[in-house]
This record gives sequence, structure tokens and C-alpha cells, in this order.
Amino acid sequence: MNLGTDAVRQASIEGLGVLDTLPTRDLQALVELTAHAFNVPTAAINLITSTHQHQIAAAGFEPSVCAREDSMCAAVLEQPTVTVADARLDDRFADNPFVTGEIGDVRFYASSPLVTPDGVTIGRLCVFDGEPRKVTPQEWGAIEVLAGHVTDLLELRRRTLQLESSLAELTRTRDELRRSNEHLAAFAGQVSHDLRTPLTSILAYAELLAEEPVVASDPAAAPLAREVVEASLRMASMIEEVLDYAQVAGQLRLVDTDLEVLVANVLNDLGPVLRRRGATAQVGPLPTVLADAGQLYVVLLNLVDNAAKYSGNGPGEIAIGCDPESEWTRIWVRDSGVGIPADRLEEVFEPFVRVTGSGEHHVQGLGIGLDTVRRIIESHGGRLGIDSVPGGGTTVWFELPARARAGVPSGPSVTNRNTSGRRGQ
Repeated sequence: MNLGTDAVRQASIEGLGVLDTLPTRDLQALVELTAHAFNVPTAAINLITSTHQHQIAAAGFEPSVCAREDSMCAAVLEQPTVTVADARLDDRFADNPFVTGEIGDVRFYASSPLVTPDGVTIGRLCVFDGEPRKVTPQEWGAIEVLAGHVTDLLELRRRTLQLESSLAELTRTRDELRRSNEHLAAFAGQVSHDLRTPLTSILAYAELLAEEPVVASDPAAAPLAREVVEASLRMASMIEEVLDYAQVAGQLRLVDTDLEVLVANVLNDLGPVLRRRGATAQVGPLPTVLADAGQLYVVLLNLVDNAAKYSGNGPGEIAIGCDPESEWTRIWVRDSGVGIPADRLEEVFEPFVRVTGSGEHHVQGLGIGLDTVRRIIESHGGRLGIDSVPGGGTTVWFELPARARAGVPSGPSVTNRNTSGRRGQ
């Protein structure tokens, strides 16, 4: 006995999930067709494990299990198609209990191997009768064809079970992720609330302190007060960033979303930031897309804020536009900064990583903004990418399936907008 082969065969058979179940309708139909094709009363589909023969479907009798050493099919398991006119006259079967009368009185026997696509022989399709007889050439060919159909059905069952198992695992993973996302969002919301309440008080007192004449006129105290205010603002920004990151991947609420309106809101909300950094924005024609407007706002807010951050030490220029295609709508945000080294482009979407070009000033933040963007775009079934030229700026783009798009002119013209989000006149 080849233990290695038997172990592989055992695993292959167990993967079918048929040993402890009732015969399936398709297998039962095939075994009855086999008996009819040979004009014999009995036929069986036998799977041979390391210790037993399992009849997973039978015609003319109830399927059962017997010891492997008693099995006629096990005696010729690895052989090609076998036909025996009278088993009493064949040395392989003369002493078999299915022939001697101990279990049965088989005379005529024919079988063909069941071989998986991986080349593992797992059993045999057999026919037998209590009367001796010979096999015609047509019957010989028929049992081989029918054995192939049995193998196909068993392989289909294996693949079905694998798919069902994968689906069940995916369902469990989805449910667990959903619960985790809900817990994470709830936790982040509670933490951000608990942090924002005292932080709001600190910021208010710090601003009042900085405005006190005695402090504002003191060359030593005034810078310290401003540092407290700026540190409080940075902390508030980080809290919002963490909250946005935690709330991604919830249930999408897809609606027709006018990107021109959304970008105008983003520029309006970032107006003070853009003015402080001396950045201006040019916005080209933008489409209406089917998306979660709230989450897409977070995407654009992060991309425009990043473009302002990385536009260098001098006045920065930000461009926002759209490249509509047949299947995808690409939205891009371009800055005028120093660019990102080619060998670090893959890092920018990793959480808690900040990538800057050579000589670029330090940028505040946790480094999770672009990872938040990536998660939102992927939850929409979209794609995200980045193009950068050292010394020539960086373009971050995302693509959404073109399921809804309207009012996109074909020309490349852009419309200037000021940092308050209103159209330039």
C-alpha cells in the first residue's frame, strides 16, 4: 500500500463531502443509467479510502460501506477499465467475499476508474451481475464515458463546497468588519467628543489670553500664547482626521453628487487655510457622479488640503479638474510643489507615513489623510493613483465608475476660483 498516495486520495475524497450524505439526484441518475446501459440489475459508484469502500450511489440495492480488503474495486483501483465475464475464474476476485457467497454472488464485473483533474484515483464506477456474461465494445466505451461524467459531477460538487465555504467565510469576515467599523466609529466619536470638549475650552482661553493687552504687548509672552493657540488648532485638526479615518467604509449613501458644488464647499471651508498659505485654486468643469457626497467631500478636502501643504514655501497653485472616459471618471488635484521621489510614490497611501520632497518644509499631521482617501475610493469601487515629477509638482487622482455623469464639456478650459469657493469674475 502506498501510504502517500492513500493520504492524498483520502484528502481528495473528504473534500467532496459525500461520505456521510444521501446519494445526490444527479449521481443516482448516472448510476441507474450505467446499469441500464449494461442491461444489468446492479451498479455502484465506489469511493475507496485507506480503510473502507463507500458506495455513494447504487442501483438495484441500498448503498453501503464495507472494509477495503473486501472490495472488488479496491483490488483493481489503479487499473484502467476492467471487465470480467466470470469473477470465479479470475485470480484477482476468486477468493473475494462478494464472489464466494460470504457477502455476495458476483459473476460478471466491469468497472472504470474515477480520476480527479489532479490525477488522483478516488474510486471506480462498477456494474455487476449474478450471471456470467461478456462485454460488447459499445459497453466498454460507455462505462468509460459514464465514469468521466461521474468524476465531473464530483468535481463540480467539490468546487461548489469550496465556493460555499469561501462565501460563508467572506460573510463572516464582512459581518466582523462591519461590527469592527461600527465599534471603531463609535469609539472614535466618543474619544473625539471627550477630547474636543476640554480642547475647545483650552483654545478659547488661549485665544483670550493672547488677546489680552498685557500679553499681546509682552515680547516674551505673546509668542508663547500664539504657540498655545496654534498647538490647540493642530490638535483639533488631528482629532478630526482620526474621526474621519475611523468612520470610512460604513454604509454608502449613493446619490447624484455635483462635484462643482462639492469642490466649492471644500474651497470655502479651506479658505482661511489657503489664504494663510498664499495658495490659489483653479477649477475646471466637473461632472455629477453617483457617490456618497459626505465621504467624497472628505476625499476632496484631504486632497486640496494636501496640495496646499505641499505647494512649497512660496505662493502655491492648485489645479482641480476632470478627465471623463467611457467607463471611468477621473478627478485630479495638482499642486505646484517640489514633487515626490519616484522610489517613494508607493508609500504615500500608507497610514502614518509622511513623504516630502527634498528641501520641503515639515508638514503637520498624522499621515492618514491619503489612506482615508484610498479607503473611501475603494469602497466606491474606484481607483486611486499619483503622478509626480521632481520639481514639477504632484497630481493625485481618483477614478469612479462612470455610472452617472452629466454636463462635462470636452474642452480643457479651466475657470479660476478664489479661495472662498466662488467663481472668479
